[in-house]
Amino acid sequence: MRSTEARNAHDTGVSDSGRWSTRRIAIYALFVALAIVTSFIEVPLMPAMPWLKYDPSGIIVLIAGFAFGPSAASIVGVLGFAPHLLMDPWGALLAILVALGLGLPSAFIYRSHRSRKAAALGLVVGALVALAVAILGNLIITPIYAKMSVQAVAALIVPALLPFNLIKFAIDGIATYVIYKPVSNLLHR
Repeated sequence: MRSTEARNAHDTGVSDSGRWSTRRIAIYALFVALAIVTSFIEVPLMPAMPWLKYDPSGIIVLIAGFAFGPSAASIVGVLGFAPHLLMDPWGALLAILVALGLGLPSAFIYRSHRSRKAAALGLVVGALVALAVAILGNLIITPIYAKMSVQAVAALIVPALLPFNLIKFAIDGIATYVIYKPVSNLLHR
C-alpha cells in the first residue's frame, strides 16, 4: 500500500472529487485531443452543397459536458477548435460558438437532473440553441470571410443551412445519447 505522501505526489492540491485533480486534467486533455482529431474529420452531408461538412467533434463536447459539466463542455468546445484558428479563424470562431451553443445548455440541463429524460431534453435544447447560433453566426460571420452579402447568406438558410445543421445536431445528439452511458461507466471507474 502506498503512503499518503506517495499517493499525493501528483495531486494538484484538490482531491479527485474536486475540479482540478491530476486525473481530471488528464481526462480533459484526452477529450480535447479527441475533439481536435474529430474536428478534422469532415464529411459532406449534402451533395449539392459540398462546402457544408459534418465533423463529429460535437459528440465529444457533449460527452465531456455530460460527464464533467459545463466547464468541460466549454474547455473541450474551445480548445478542440484551437488549431483551426490558425488556418481559418472566422470558420473556427463560428465552430467554437456553435460547439458552446450545443454543449453548454445540454450540460447544464443534464447536470441539474442526471437522467435519460434530462439528457434527451438537454440534447434538444442544446440543438435548438446551437441552431440559432449557427444561423445568426452565418449571417454575421460568413459575409466577412466568404465575401458574400448578408442577403446571399440569408437565401441559403432554408435550402442549406437549416437542413444541414438539423442533420448535424441530430447525429450528434443520437450518437451521444446512445454511447454516453458506456463511456461514462469507463470514465468513472
